[in-house]
Amino acid sequence: MAVENDRSALFRPIVRHQHSRVTYAELFFDLVFVFAVTQISHTLLGRFTPLGAVQTTLLFLAVWWVWVYTAWITNWLNPELTSVRILLFCLMLGGLVLSTSIPDAFEARGRWFAIAYAAMQVGRTAFWLAATAGAGHAGRNNAIRILVWLSVSAIFWIAGGFAEGEWRLALWIVALAIEYVSPAARFWVPGLGASTMQEWTVDGGHMAERCALFIIIALGESIVVTGATFAELTWTFGNVAAFASALAGSIAMWWIYFHRGAEAGTELISNSAEPGRLARLAYTYLHMPIVAGIILAAVADELVLKHPDGHSDLRTALSAIGGPLLFLFGTILFKLAIRGWLQLSHMAGIAALAGLAWFAGGLSPLWLSLLTTGILIIVAAWESISLRSKAG
Repeated sequence: MAVENDRSALFRPIVRHQHSRVTYAELFFDLVFVFAVTQISHTLLGRFTPLGAVQTTLLFLAVWWVWVYTAWITNWLNPELTSVRILLFCLMLGGLVLSTSIPDAFEARGRWFAIAYAAMQVGRTAFWLAATAGAGHAGRNNAIRILVWLSVSAIFWIAGGFAEGEWRLALWIVALAIEYVSPAARFWVPGLGASTMQEWTVDGGHMAERCALFIIIALGESIVVTGATFAELTWTFGNVAAFASALAGSIAMWWIYFHRGAEAGTELISNSAEPGRLARLAYTYLHMPIVAGIILAAVADELVLKHPDGHSDLRTALSAIGGPLLFLFGTILFKLAIRGWLQLSHMAGIAALAGLAWFAGGLSPLWLSLLTTGILIIVAAWESISLRSKAG
């Protein structure tokens, strides 16, 4: 094992055109976020109102941000070392507190959610700063900048946790806005200025693999929730067909993201002259609508399984169409970033889903599910054929 009293030994060696594998410690850490994703989908299902949608969106953005920041840190630090593993295990504890607080984050457990979130963000960055101790470490100023921004946002998180009602929502929106704006502002702080792209050297292939694994987490959560719901029902033709449609929809989303797309992203970022810029755009920001779309589609699957017949109500229509729409919107932007052109198949899918929204209220939930799944399958097949033609 590497000698850990030399703090520079905590960092991964980054070699151009090569990428480090995702470690078992990182995969173990990700298990907490399977639970977090489940909590978010169930929270949205239980409060599908305009206010509930805003609150759940904020909680999703917080969960994504704490995970993606950890992915950045473990891109630099080496999780094969004991001290870094202990950091990840401590973050798992914080993640469990965070996840269990999600359903009541705007009620009784707001303080727990805020404290867990702030502790994870600030504590992890403080560890990274300590790991850069020593003159001239390239990442030290970056660690200081990020710690300053996260410490400021933590004040609003904690204040919101102790506030109630509209004040909590407002303070948490401010906290989240600070954190989401900070990368675009390049973490500017007085005295240190803004970071440069040269300070954001990353192992691009590792970052791509980490984000692809989060997509697997979201799809896996969707399948688990669908299976658990289906197992509790009395099986009829309607919910058996809804179950098949839900599974086919998840497979289609997997195909759209992973068939050529994920691989192309890994190859591009591994060979990019500025992997940090691409990682910030394609993997930090553009993966958010992809994951959100999968979660929203999982909510639709559960609604359709329980009530496949009759007319689709507003929440069923919004989730059944909005989930695939968000997913395709995210993937078309992601593939634009890595390929340089807009996928015609994805644009056609988005247009078809938008057109379907006009008729959603007159369709049964089952038919709505079958049609949205059919659109995703056509997009997946269309893209595969067009990419095969380009390769030929």
